[in-house]
Amino acid sequence: MNLPLGYRYSSTFAGIRKVMKDDLALIVSDTRATAAAVFTQNRVVAGPVEVARKNVRAARGRMRGILVNAGNANCATKTSERVAVETSRAAAKAIGAKAEEVLPASTGVIGVELDARLIIDALPVLVKGLSADRFDDAARAIMTTDLVMKTAFAQVQRARIAGMTKGSGMIHPRMATTLAFVTTDALIAPDVLRTALKRSCERTFNRISVDGDTSTNDTLAILANGASGVRPRVTAFQDALTEVLESLARQIVKDGEGAKKLITIDIEGATSERAAERIARCIANSPLVKTAIAGSDPNWGRILSAAGNAGIAFDPRRVDIDFQGIAVCRAGLAADFSEQELKAKLDAPECSVKFTIRGRGRGRARFWTCDFTEEYIKINASYRT
Repeated sequence: MNLPLGYRYSSTFAGIRKVMKDDLALIVSDTRATAAAVFTQNRVVAGPVEVARKNVRAARGRMRGILVNAGNANCATKTSERVAVETSRAAAKAIGAKAEEVLPASTGVIGVELDARLIIDALPVLVKGLSADRFDDAARAIMTTDLVMKTAFAQVQRARIAGMTKGSGMIHPRMATTLAFVTTDALIAPDVLRTALKRSCERTFNRISVDGDTSTNDTLAILANGASGVRPRVTAFQDALTEVLESLARQIVKDGEGAKKLITIDIEGATSERAAERIARCIANSPLVKTAIAGSDPNWGRILSAAGNAGIAFDPRRVDIDFQGIAVCRAGLAADFSEQELKAKLDAPECSVKFTIRGRGRGRARFWTCDFTEEYIKINASYRT
């Protein structure tokens, strides 16, 4: 694992979780880093998101650290924003930074008061434990219902990019998703970093769904401290960042709550990329589509019906649909295929759906989702207990 230069990571148990497992993480850049972030579009916004937005603006995009807690979303409570302010200020003081130079983030149960003292009292141990080789510890500490740690790495002209994320349920991003933090030692101008993050996010984190629910806490942030001394070409950095974010996004869907299958949906022939994305999102969020694939049922009619609910005009008589590379629908009608053979192919852990509109449309989009199983219901029926 080739981590970016000039960063240290730490984690500890602060007593926020019900079980004794690290629930507090800290990411620190040794010098002020250029920062960019995108946040949830949910109208119900957690306190840490409000404070993070204000801090990024107040610091003019120059940050020193990220403070993250798991086990409590710090949302929809009387003290939500105050707790985020107090804890991020305390963390900033502990690392020798200005109050606005720390970005707070939280994940967990909504509507339960978070005791700021739990985090503040844990800061001395957290800061003492900062180390360049504790990236994985921080990545594990931010997990909630995740079954696996999610990380990704890339290199661009000797500069390094490292990313971590968490997420398994309440996944339906329209700006960012869950919590995701990226560090790089590349030299990147603030405007270039903001543009790169938004563009990469649009085609990765904005193209996944587990259950159609957008979280109140979604935060995707990147720090670029320039410690490598390398200023990569803009296009090369954009490609490398997209590679990291796509890997993280796919890992989230693959680890969806109760999921057994990762589903890749490709739309081609729409009137625009935006139209293709809307069709893909509607297919991905259809419980009927997701349960059919869970049961390895090649029910292509559910795909066609879901696409028709996207609010995008297309002629169903010009639609072709493929499952696992096998034609199941041509010109809006059933194709001749072996149901037994296709059912066996749909038993695989990764499944593909291709939806093509014949004609001159150049709009295309790729989207990732997962199947719905009984386990998803079990997990979410007892989340608070």
